[in-house]
Amino acid sequence: QVQLVESGGRLVQAGGSLRLSCAASGRTFSSYDMGWFRQAPGKEREFVGALRWSGGSTYYADSVKDRFTISRDNAKNTVYLQMNSLQPEDTAVYYCAARGPYSSGSYYSTDTGDYGYWGQGTQVTVSS
Repeated sequence: QVQLVESGGRLVQAGGSLRLSCAASGRTFSSYDMGWFRQAPGKEREFVGALRWSGGSTYYADSVKDRFTISRDNAKNTVYLQMNSLQPEDTAVYYCAARGPYSSGSYYSTDTGDYGYWGQGTQVTVSS
């Protein structure tokens, strides 16, 4: 079983930066995608970005790709979401998720239903 533990959410001023972490355990992740999603009050959970563990390539939603960066630390089995130039509209609960294992040829997914493992979520609040 895959276990994901998120941390790093807090209150931050507009224009500031924040780094969220997702510590993964339970399996090797050579055939997994690690996704970040967020859910604001009254809205659907939306895709933020994803990292393919094998090779570390990334894919981002258009709304965040100029400001957010996903990375990983292989030694720590940890995925990070670096968020810069935060704005009040970024306020949401942020979730780490894992998709896999998958067969060769699979591409990134932005669909919450394709991710079978989820962290507990961490609250990010951006003040104006």
